[in-house]
Amino acid sequence: MWRLRRAAVACEVCQSLVKHSSGIKGSLPLQKLHLVSRSIYHSHHPTLKLQRPQLRTSFQQFSSLTNLPLRKLKFSPIKYGYQPRRNFWPARLATRLLKLRYLILGSAVGGGYTAKKTFDQWKDMIPDLSEYKWIVPDIVWEIDEYIDFEKIRKALPNSEDLVKLAPDFDKIVESLNLVKDFFTSGSPGETAFRATDHGSESDKHFRKGLLGELILLQQQIQEHEEEVRRAAGQYGTSYAQQKRKVSDKEKIDQLQEELLHTQLKYQRILERLEKENKELRKLVLQKDDKGIHHRKLKKSLIDMYSEVLDVLSDYDASYNTQDHLPRVVVVGDQSAGKTSVLEMIAQARIFPRGSGEMMTRSPVKVTLSEGPHHVALFKDSSREFDLTKEEDLAALRHEIELRMRKNVKEGCTVSPETISLNVKGPGLQRMVLVDLPGVINTVTSGMAPDTKETIFSISKAYMQNPNAIILCIQDGSVDAERSIVTDLVSQMDPHGRRTIFVLTKVDLAEKNVASPSRIQQIIEGKLFPMKALGYFAVVTGKGNSSESIEAIREYEEEFFQNSKLLKTSMLKAHQVTTRNLSLAVSDCFWKMVRESVEQQADSFKATRFNLETEWKNNYPRLRELDRNELFEKAKNEILDEVISLSQVTPKHWEEILQQSLWERVSTHVIENIYLPAAQTMNSGTFNTTVDIKLKQWTDKQLPNKAVEVAWETLQEEFSRFMTEPKGKEHDDIFDKLKEAVKEESIKRHKWNDFAEDSLRVIQHNALEDRSISDKQQWDAAIYFMEEALQARLKDTENAIENMVGPDWKKRWLYWKNRTQEQCVHNETKNELEKMLKCNEEHPAYLASDEITTVRKNLESRGVEVDPSLIKDTWHQVYRRHFLKTALNHCNLCRRGFYYYQRHFVDSELECNDVVLFWRIQRMLAITANTLRQQLTNTEVRRLEKNVKEVLEDFAEDSEKKIKLLTGKRVQLAEDLKKVREIQEKLDAFIEALHQEK
Repeated sequence: MWRLRRAAVACEVCQSLVKHSSGIKGSLPLQKLHLVSRSIYHSHHPTLKLQRPQLRTSFQQFSSLTNLPLRKLKFSPIKYGYQPRRNFWPARLATRLLKLRYLILGSAVGGGYTAKKTFDQWKDMIPDLSEYKWIVPDIVWEIDEYIDFEKIRKALPNSEDLVKLAPDFDKIVESLNLVKDFFTSGSPGETAFRATDHGSESDKHFRKGLLGELILLQQQIQEHEEEVRRAAGQYGTSYAQQKRKVSDKEKIDQLQEELLHTQLKYQRILERLEKENKELRKLVLQKDDKGIHHRKLKKSLIDMYSEVLDVLSDYDASYNTQDHLPRVVVVGDQSAGKTSVLEMIAQARIFPRGSGEMMTRSPVKVTLSEGPHHVALFKDSSREFDLTKEEDLAALRHEIELRMRKNVKEGCTVSPETISLNVKGPGLQRMVLVDLPGVINTVTSGMAPDTKETIFSISKAYMQNPNAIILCIQDGSVDAERSIVTDLVSQMDPHGRRTIFVLTKVDLAEKNVASPSRIQQIIEGKLFPMKALGYFAVVTGKGNSSESIEAIREYEEEFFQNSKLLKTSMLKAHQVTTRNLSLAVSDCFWKMVRESVEQQADSFKATRFNLETEWKNNYPRLRELDRNELFEKAKNEILDEVISLSQVTPKHWEEILQQSLWERVSTHVIENIYLPAAQTMNSGTFNTTVDIKLKQWTDKQLPNKAVEVAWETLQEEFSRFMTEPKGKEHDDIFDKLKEAVKEESIKRHKWNDFAEDSLRVIQHNALEDRSISDKQQWDAAIYFMEEALQARLKDTENAIENMVGPDWKKRWLYWKNRTQEQCVHNETKNELEKMLKCNEEHPAYLASDEITTVRKNLESRGVEVDPSLIKDTWHQVYRRHFLKTALNHCNLCRRGFYYYQRHFVDSELECNDVVLFWRIQRMLAITANTLRQQLTNTEVRRLEKNVKEVLEDFAEDSEKKIKLLTGKRVQLAEDLKKVREIQEKLDAFIEALHQEK
């Protein structure tokens, strides 16, 4: 075109020269003409001088002759004098025509040379793409071997068929004019995603750019229409004649079907190209994974953004934190198809399914990102589920269901705790979606009474985020009036600036709805008070849970290809299929992220500053330790205290073990062994009774009692070390944790089962030894016996005092009185003491006639008593009498070691009770030594092991740590750590976002 234009300019210049020269006879000076003109008019003019012509003339700026070198002109010899001018005009006309031919030829040659030079320059500027030839599959270069283009050319339709298939360019131009008017005049027409701020400066520039593109497109369409008309004329038919052959109705149907076929054709071409692109990207990513390019892949933007949301979810599981970061919140009525839409966007059947029952019991955050393999993994797990294998898909659905049931507390149906899932695969749109439990209208059997209110509160908590994109799912197969979610969404987003409406199950709706215009009203938002940013219609399968994603997609395309909704223009092509929906949602999501993320980062910076200031004012000398760091510090302290048990001296262990064991068995020794044996008449019977009772006691009770005492002693020492204040270093924030660790460790610890058997043998041998080797041991036995009897006598005196009430001294000094029952006990005690004074060697038990005598004596004084009361009073009175007698006998035996060595021969003194207490004392010492060895060698280490296990279990239980480590200091440190982590991740994300721009 540019060659022809330049040639035309040259022709116009030449024509202007001819016109002007023909009209000039002598009025135009010869010097003002060009060299060529002067050579034509007056070659022998006397004033003509041979000089170089001026190159920059008025017409040379617009012709291609300026690019050609000027050749030297040959002039005829100059003859001076006047030469008459001949009037031979045919020759002059032929000469002018010949000169004009050279001008045109020169322009063409110059233009060709310039074009070639420009083409070579552009060719040199193009980079060498031969190194990237491997990106294109080999089949593209060998396509002529597989495809017979000649056969395809013969199969193409003839010119008449092409004319019939040609679209109505008048209609297209008219539509473009309408769009042009919209951008120029600012008409209120709506598109799927029209910006809300109409007055922004960027919007005006955007419209101007689109206006220019539309005008250019309109011109191209007009040119194309002219070409089609010319082609139709060459074959003997015209475009207008073909249009007149078709009636108006047939023309409308034909154009609509043409438009639909064209859209589907380009849709299939686009999907094929995307599939090829997906495979190529997969190959590139795989080669990157194998290290072909030897570069480290950075974390993707969507993964970084998802990590920020995960930290926020951990920071506040109940979603009370107003972070205002964008998410795509998927809401809808129960069984409306929310999960199916999500699966179509993720391109995998990843969610558990059920027929009519509630399956989504807690929010599920799904992060979609691009990757070489189609896999899914949880935030807190390293296992990858291969979404191309049915076994892994089933395992993933089962795992999601288990996590949902685990999050739901007892007595509840749904839970606000979020399950975080990452899905990667080639061709996936990058975004973050949150699938919420379906909104219900009625609470059915098996649900908690507050299920409906809980679902509403969870949905509102996510939707009230001003930057959250609400994906409202409406079931198209049911009446629109039965929907609950539309009212809820219209409350949270009344202007519809961040809501996308999706009508599911359109195939069922088209079959069941009598008036198709009702579907159009739903899609256009005229049937609901809810406004939306965009309206979409999708098909999520035939209702069979075993359908694959590919089968559902093919069914969806086939349905919309044959649907009357598209043929009658009730739905636009960009409003159908889940693929268009995912593209639109992804674009809207990233637009919202770019607009709001920096503002959110600034808000977290302000929060961090406030928290740091509060910490400095309240805890200026303490480090900022969060809950996990505090737990590690407490763990080290507890383990140090457990190790301190091994530093206890053997003497201390044996003293406390011996004392504790005697306190446990003293009552049994005195009441069941010593007292019955003392009722015998001679020493032989005494020793026999003692041996029998000691043997029975050793076989049945004593080893078990000893082990219990040892275990309780270990607990007391462990508790003492755990609760003992450490002075200024003591931190009371660990008290609850230490107490819980102590109780759980003691509960888990069990003494060695073989300890009782070995201890039984040792105790039996110790009790069988009656030999006292020296006077020192004898005195020690006397001291032990006297101390034990005095302690028992003191307890008996206190029991009698509680039984009979205060004596006369306390009654007079402290103004205390006896109760009626105490008076009865006192009278009974006095009567029994009289009887015991008469017979100091009375046996330990009263006879029945003695009980009757005592009761009658008391009745004679007006005191009514019961026989059981007499027996109880006698037990305490006789014990006091017996203990006093035993103490007197103990004092007499202090000098009895000499008689003991002679076996009490020729002596009235018998000290067999001293020997008994020596045997008991020696058994206690040996038992304490044995238990001490077991404690230090075995049980302390086992307890330390149990403590470590308990601490490890507590470390994995976050709820336990939250319960045991509480307080303002802990919560402030936790908030500060989380806010810092969120801010750092947000800053990294914003930096990566700017780099991507």
